[in-house]
Amino acid sequence: MTMVRTLLRAPSPRRRPFWALAALGGVVGFSVFATGCGLQSIPRAKNDVDAANAEVVSQYQRRSDLVPNLVSVVKGAAASEKDILESVVNARAKATSMNVKADDPQSLQKFQEAQGELSQALGRLLVVSENYPDLKSNQGFRDLQVQLEGTENRISVARTRAIDSIRRFNELVTVFPSSLTNSLVFHHQPMPQYGADKDVRSLEQAPKVDFGN
Repeated sequence: MTMVRTLLRAPSPRRRPFWALAALGGVVGFSVFATGCGLQSIPRAKNDVDAANAEVVSQYQRRSDLVPNLVSVVKGAAASEKDILESVVNARAKATSMNVKADDPQSLQKFQEAQGELSQALGRLLVVSENYPDLKSNQGFRDLQVQLEGTENRISVARTRAIDSIRRFNELVTVFPSSLTNSLVFHHQPMPQYGADKDVRSLEQAPKVDFGN
């Protein structure tokens, strides 16, 4: 009797592939659903935004780190440009004091304004340096110019990546069906975008620096 009961409870060999396929289909279906509805894509997009914003801040800090040496070199050859030098120092102090919160519109705006002020101050300083042949021929000054130019390019690339990642994240949290998952599970708000406010256009319109001979 025990053997008979065991045989009766045992799944038919023909039924096993059906259940295996059903289970596999369920796994695949859930994966597609999780991806399409935002359970996976929203957290990944948030991680991308965090990484991109961290890179932007890092590149701006890299630029700020170049300022003391640049001011020192210029001061040695163009001490009469005291006002411009002080404006650079003050702008750097303001920029480095900012603790930006990427999800806070006011914090991001103030951060961009401070970086824009530093961009403008550096632009004025480098334009004035054209009036001092000894400074232009100074190898240390030229090296700093090259480093600054490279850093400005890195800032531009990092900002572009941040803008793209924020746009992607905002689409996921505001566009159906992933927006429904966000409202029920994650409760994220759309991120403020770089350069979206007219009050921070100074960052985009900072004086261009001529790194020619």
